[in-house]
Amino acid sequence: MATAWIWLDHDVEGRALWTPPATHEVVSGNRVISYCLYGPSDGFPVIAHGGSPSTRWRRTDVIESIERCAVRVLAFDRPGYPGSTRQVGRRICDIAHDVELLADANGWRQFAVFGYSGGGPYALACAAVLADRVSRCAVGAAVAPPDADGVDFFGRRDARRGKAFRLALVGEAELRPYLAHVAEAVMVGVEAGGPEMLPEPHTPRRGEQPTAQPPRALEDAAAMARLKATFVDSHDGWVDDQIAVAHPWGFDPRTITTPVGVWHGRHDVRIPEDHTSWLVANIPNAQRHDHDGGHLPSDRVYRDMFTWLSR
Repeated sequence: MATAWIWLDHDVEGRALWTPPATHEVVSGNRVISYCLYGPSDGFPVIAHGGSPSTRWRRTDVIESIERCAVRVLAFDRPGYPGSTRQVGRRICDIAHDVELLADANGWRQFAVFGYSGGGPYALACAAVLADRVSRCAVGAAVAPPDADGVDFFGRRDARRGKAFRLALVGEAELRPYLAHVAEAVMVGVEAGGPEMLPEPHTPRRGEQPTAQPPRALEDAAAMARLKATFVDSHDGWVDDQIAVAHPWGFDPRTITTPVGVWHGRHDVRIPEDHTSWLVANIPNAQRHDHDGGHLPSDRVYRDMFTWLSR
């Protein structure tokens, strides 16, 4: 893999170009769980589940939305991501144990959970397993369980993700090289001048102004740190996420009694609408929220979700 990102750690005089937010740790047996806190200390508590892959370090625009909504967001590295010890064979439902430890460490008896994309199933697991502690659950661009009736789990419009799920059923030996190839392709694109997050496919409406080109990730030390943590340092968490979501989750979303908000982008080309429809139809007290975006949430969508969670 190319390594042009290394120069971004420090400038020519050795000064750090980016200072990451403070990292906190919780110890569970022989495992360490790392997390960061965002937003006002007296804000409404929310535990956030990042996508697959992800990092506990949040982008500036997300942090701004958190602060505007006056929520206190705990973002953590799931087992296997660079800040947290791997837990081989973990299921989706197992995350509830870690979340309970994180909440207890911060003195939160009640809290909301948030999960976008690959983090959605984990947020739903907390709503199911920790029903007496989770006040609300918001998910966006989330998949339905692999055995959901009427949902073609592997017939994804995103061919890359569909292949990853199929390989996940075969096993880590087949899945890991594929994810490493995807990660290398991402970093090659970044080093060629690409952004941290690829823009969503979009057909401009008549009279609509063209969207400004996203900034080059190479010019942003924080973006490069997130990319390094996500695609370079370790693929263990990503591998385990894919295997966990493609196998039985260890809980039934239909048993959830906590209020659940399900956000879906009308132009999402990664998660077919039938996943959202299944979740809304099968989770009691589920509310559907459609927006005009794609797979990745805009600042407005983030604010809508955080505001809904803190009601």
